[in-house]
Amino acid sequence: MRLLPVILTAAAMAQPARAESPWAPTGIFLQLGAAEATESATAGLTWRWSRQWTIGSGVVSGYWAAAVAGWRYTAADGVGSSHLWQLSFTPVVRYTPAGGRSPWFIEGGIGATYMNKIYVTDRRAFSTRFNFGDQIAIGATFGPAREYEVSLRFEHFSNADLELPNPGANFIQLRLTMPLP
Repeated sequence: MRLLPVILTAAAMAQPARAESPWAPTGIFLQLGAAEATESATAGLTWRWSRQWTIGSGVVSGYWAAAVAGWRYTAADGVGSSHLWQLSFTPVVRYTPAGGRSPWFIEGGIGATYMNKIYVTDRRAFSTRFNFGDQIAIGATFGPAREYEVSLRFEHFSNADLELPNPGANFIQLRLTMPLP
């Protein structure tokens, strides 16, 4: 949790990258993920921050991400499957080596999520619809102008012990991000 103050400070100082409208998203992403007995599919929008910071030999930047995800999982009775919808909003901080010229990046963020129902499987049960999503990722940019991104992500969802039980769920996810015109 030592990174939380850094992420929150950077997020508070960040501004969307587009001057014409701060509400115009800069990218769209599609993401597939898996956790124990659970699969997820996510679609979302990103808003790049206009500020960047040089730290060491790299560049720190970031973006806001808003998404909707569908989870499909083993039903609580162990027979059949169930599903839920999840909304999320996350500030994400990114580090790009080589003065920002490297195609590789690492990033992380902590955001808020809300599910349309409480997640209960045959092996675990959340106690709240509201949770936090902590994520870290490694990725690369590609394309003629490095306008596309692919990243491998680890994301943990839990309610930070606001209410018990709080077993959390860990997802491995693959994300593809594309620019919006």
